[in-house]
Amino acid sequence: MLYLVATPIGNLEDMSYRAVRILKEVGLIAAEDTRHSGKLLKHFEITTPMVSYHDHSDDSKIQQLVDRMHSEDVALISDAGTPGLSDPGYRLVKAAIEAQIPISPIPGPAAAVAGLVSSGLPTDRFIFLGFLPRQLSKRQAALQEVAHLTCTLVTYESPHRLLDQLKDIDTIMGDRPVVVCREISKMYEEFWRGSARAAVEHFTNEPVRGEVTLIIGGAAKDQTVWDEGAILAALREALDAGLSKKDAAAHVAGMTGKKKREIYQLSLKL
Repeated sequence: MLYLVATPIGNLEDMSYRAVRILKEVGLIAAEDTRHSGKLLKHFEITTPMVSYHDHSDDSKIQQLVDRMHSEDVALISDAGTPGLSDPGYRLVKAAIEAQIPISPIPGPAAAVAGLVSSGLPTDRFIFLGFLPRQLSKRQAALQEVAHLTCTLVTYESPHRLLDQLKDIDTIMGDRPVVVCREISKMYEEFWRGSARAAVEHFTNEPVRGEVTLIIGGAAKDQTVWDEGAILAALREALDAGLSKKDAAAHVAGMTGKKKREIYQLSLKL
């Protein structure tokens, strides 16, 4: 059996009785960072052997773990939260399934879900985007792809890149609601709620620290027929507001769901 064991994202009291029992009973624990997880295991008096499994683990490491699963149960844990969610755990799960190893999730904490249900934004439909690309152009392209969606969006972000992402959201998606969830379940837990533009102003003056989950409101349901005339009108409005042609094209692409390159070519007509 391969057990996918969720561990606390901050507060150790969130560790379930079942998670502790499973980690004590399995023959091996595959951990993202054995030094980090060692502190967790020590706290709960878990003496099961550990091996590392992380982003840089190659196929041979995966095969070694699958081979162990044929003779004994293995548990997979991440540094915090639910393994396999925005981490390399899915590769091990896929390999185990292909080897006909049963999979059993041990549910528990997940920052994405905790942030979403605390946001006050709609939860009936949402898309989890994980960590957006670090590179500016790739991050903006990723936002443009989902800017027209009306469901709530959930992302993870590092504190030192949060402000850049908020600026991109304001430029590409417009001044829509956002919730910045910081240090969920920890001592300095905080939820900042407001608009993207207000968030840019707030976090420019108040740098953020700690783990961040960012919740983004979906696009307003739009009945506009985005023919060439409507697109040109939207471009004129964006340009009149002081945006460059490049930023205006990104903004209108987010509104319409069309490709930024196509919108930019239309902007050349103005």
